[in-house]
Amino acid sequence: MHTPSTRRHFLRSSTALIALPVLESLGFRRFASAAAPAAAPKRLVFLGFGWGITDETWFPKISEPGSGYTLPPGLQPLARHKADFSIVQGLWNKYSSDGHWGSTMWLTGANRYAQPGQTFHNSISADQVAAAKFGLHTRFSSLQLNAAEESDRSGHGPGLSLAWDVSGKPIGGQKGPLEAYHRLFSRDNTPIEQKKAMLAQKRSVLDAVLENANTLKRGLGKNDNAKLEEYFQGIRDIETRLSKDEQWLEVPPATAPLPEPKPGLAGREEIRLMYDIMVAAMQTDSTRVLTYRQPVSTLLTSMDIKVAPHDMSHYHSTMGEKLDASQRRDLAQSELLAGFIDKLKATKEADGSRLFDNVAVAYGSNIRTEHSLDNCPTLLTGGGAGIKLGHNIVVSKDTPLCNAWLTLLHGLGIEAERHGDSSGVIKEMAA
Repeated sequence: MHTPSTRRHFLRSSTALIALPVLESLGFRRFASAAAPAAAPKRLVFLGFGWGITDETWFPKISEPGSGYTLPPGLQPLARHKADFSIVQGLWNKYSSDGHWGSTMWLTGANRYAQPGQTFHNSISADQVAAAKFGLHTRFSSLQLNAAEESDRSGHGPGLSLAWDVSGKPIGGQKGPLEAYHRLFSRDNTPIEQKKAMLAQKRSVLDAVLENANTLKRGLGKNDNAKLEEYFQGIRDIETRLSKDEQWLEVPPATAPLPEPKPGLAGREEIRLMYDIMVAAMQTDSTRVLTYRQPVSTLLTSMDIKVAPHDMSHYHSTMGEKLDASQRRDLAQSELLAGFIDKLKATKEADGSRLFDNVAVAYGSNIRTEHSLDNCPTLLTGGGAGIKLGHNIVVSKDTPLCNAWLTLLHGLGIEAERHGDSSGVIKEMAA
């Protein structure tokens, strides 16, 4: 059987295939007489949240570009990492004119009305552009994480997924830490032969559907053929997933480096644990591309804040309760992000580097405050994409947010020509 990853070793017998942990004796320790271990892989993480931030206390002053800026109150919990993250100001998605659709287009930059006669259209998200390359080597091409329980839509747009496939369709994900944990680390005890039979049955059904669709195609007009081509793309996506399942059929999941989460966690504790699971997913090389749509409503509840997220986003400087809720939310999110960066720095790779050195993390929202979609809050950290860190980067007004995503992709070695509404890379972001 072809081994999916050269960084993983297996014990084989006539009845079992057991994944071994990373062992120094198998070449994962630097010896003077031996070649150094392979460089750690690159990863990409998008951390998104709805309802924006507090304008007056989250953004650094535009009059203080560069590394000497004063850290604003909303980012104070990140002070110990100030040299290791940058804020990029002046970004927006030009086609997002409605605040209630902001997060839907955050990673795509798509024009909702691009298709004549349709009220909704989306395109591939930046994480999935990366997953097409990075996902070839891991059990999961990408991982989509969402809040366990979010009673509202947490900031605009249909559904909770940040990830959209090549056809502009939402990619479902795991809700909460427990579901994410089991997706990554739970073992399926179904006998191998039964699994093979189930996959063969799925392929048989897929082949029959494809044959019928090809027959139908001959008698259709132009518009219907376009719709059918979209259908074919869905079939190709299913086929890709089946191939991935077959590739990893006999390889057991990685051993979890953390205990199984307790059910019922919400808000602050849920986010903290989800960050731990994301680090574990990268540490075990289960996936190299992740998106996490963080909860806002349950975060407020966990902080004993009674203001609803939508009301909070419509704060004004004279509205004490709403403004206080917004600022306390910013501090909590910054504190949690600081903890995530701590873990990325503390986690060692096989080649001796830190996980932090090999990951690019984008943190932010497509909405600034109320329904304002200009100057999207954007914080970048991690050394994986060669981004300039420790700076307040102020770009020209109305620079496409997708320029930042394109810059990250290029820095990770993914030579996309463009992405969404991008007009080029942001040179000021390069280290």
